[in-house]
Amino acid sequence: MLDANGRSRRRFLKQAAAATISGITLPHVIPSGVLARDGQPGANDRVIIGFVGTGGRARQLMDHVPEDGRIVAICDCYRQRYIETLTQKGTDWKTYQYYPEMFDKENLDAVVVATPDHARVLPSIRACEAGLDVYAEKPLTLTIAEGRVLVNAVRKHERVFQVGSQQRTMEMNRFACELVRTGGIGKIKAVSAVNYPGPRCYTGLPEQPVPEGDDWDVWQSQAEARPFNHSLQFGWMQWRSYSGGEMTNWGAHGCDQIQWALGMSHTGPVEVWPTAEGANAPVHMRYANDVVVRYELAQGPMGGGVFVGEDCKIEINRNKFTTNPPDFVKDPPEPATAEIWEGPGWIARPHIQNWLDCIKTRERPNADVEIGHRSISICHLANIARDLGRKLQWDPGKEVFLGGDEEANCYLDRPKRKGYELPEV
Repeated sequence: MLDANGRSRRRFLKQAAAATISGITLPHVIPSGVLARDGQPGANDRVIIGFVGTGGRARQLMDHVPEDGRIVAICDCYRQRYIETLTQKGTDWKTYQYYPEMFDKENLDAVVVATPDHARVLPSIRACEAGLDVYAEKPLTLTIAEGRVLVNAVRKHERVFQVGSQQRTMEMNRFACELVRTGGIGKIKAVSAVNYPGPRCYTGLPEQPVPEGDDWDVWQSQAEARPFNHSLQFGWMQWRSYSGGEMTNWGAHGCDQIQWALGMSHTGPVEVWPTAEGANAPVHMRYANDVVVRYELAQGPMGGGVFVGEDCKIEINRNKFTTNPPDFVKDPPEPATAEIWEGPGWIARPHIQNWLDCIKTRERPNADVEIGHRSISICHLANIARDLGRKLQWDPGKEVFLGGDEEANCYLDRPKRKGYELPEV
């Protein structure tokens, strides 16, 4: 396991053993897997990884782990899921139904948390407490308040925490966001983005038999306990109890790029208001510099936004950007830089590589936990404004609604079921 300085406990023990026998002739034959070769890290140089969650996105990420990482164990509260994963991947990884047991028994360096949204923060914090570095999928949180608890835990335990917002590592996105942020298109006059729809409220579903090997109670995590229904567990993204809908799913990418391009990655807007009624109402947000972002487009860049500057209009999307006039950018990145992100499964390999590199250097990764928390907070703010149907004044420093707005502040967190509370940090 890597310590706070990025040193592996396994490597330390080997070095200590070597020191005690200095002067004694060492064996001439060393297993090939121990020493690094060109393009192939040695066993002692690889980050040992466990997975929490084995659903569709988790399986994609498993395929994208670079040679610098080695998966040794996976866990899922629904046993059939990890059995299917082993069969699909043709591996002999260790399997667990509960992540605390995996953390305890496996000599891990790091963990990938790819659970549904409502069950993501608690295992991420427990991993930090166990001395593990974390790659957590987006959307990072279910509420704004639990995001701040998570950030505090990461900082307290000095962990390297990467959020799965892979556009932060894409060269095309980095270039385009930097162009906007540094005044390359002139003063920002308008910003528009997709009106991502919100989640549905639970109004009751018929109870169905819980599948064999599925711990439905554990799967529900912090959310209110309800009778099992297939639509809840396998359509969780549409339900408010477990997710913020597409506002937090695709919005986690799009809002993140807008934050990045505006130079607001570590803060947020000061005013939020819906422009219509209902759970899918368009929402506008004003920042302290008076830039207004309008989440109102029926169609547009799902992974970014449209920025109108005094000199140019630019549309930033996943792994690409376009300008008007078309020839405005004279020195764009080489097209080959975009090709590494093309292919099946929403490619994440370079983003995971950035995480693995930072585990060794102890630097903060491209999508550090604070960035992920701030970006998904934008999505939560939009859903809260829709729920309340009125303008809200937001303090991005204190992360509270202003003016004694207790009704709005009640939306910053939710009651958690007994046994799934977050630790105090």
